[in-house]
Amino acid sequence: MYFQSTTQIALKTLMDTQNVSQSRQIQDCLLCDIASEQTDKEILLSNNELVCFHDANPGCTHHYLVVPRMHVGNCKTLQKEHIPLVEQMQEMGRSLLEKKKVSDLDDIRMGFHLPPYSSVAHLHLHVLAPASQMSSRSLTRYGPHSYWFITVDKVLHQLKIHGQVK
Repeated sequence: MYFQSTTQIALKTLMDTQNVSQSRQIQDCLLCDIASEQTDKEILLSNNELVCFHDANPGCTHHYLVVPRMHVGNCKTLQKEHIPLVEQMQEMGRSLLEKKKVSDLDDIRMGFHLPPYSSVAHLHLHVLAPASQMSSRSLTRYGPHSYWFITVDKVLHQLKIHGQVK
């Protein structure tokens, strides 16, 4: 007869509880609904892995979100194997800016909100242009001195060096 220790039972219960709460989170995830095109949100660009659309509260003239179709947590949950996904997200953001005729691709901000400042627990890349015209409110949220925001380049660097976002 197989005997399970109380530690093994507790660990299994904890894992089952986490799986249930994760499935609830995904079920109630607005970005999952948008990414699976179950809403009226206009999709500006898409492929098999990603969708891109207007941010609901734009921080400047061009403000888009690039979202994986598959539910991925916030940027702190990323690991080294997510590097290709993040690179694809960055490329889609640049492609949309080019499609929208943004001429100065050096005057942009692309990045993620850091927890606990993430409004949605589904990975989403903010793509903003022109960065030089962001309001003071937007600079607080997306600017170079914001403690809420980490650039996509910094995320990629940390994933390559440390295997995670610190």
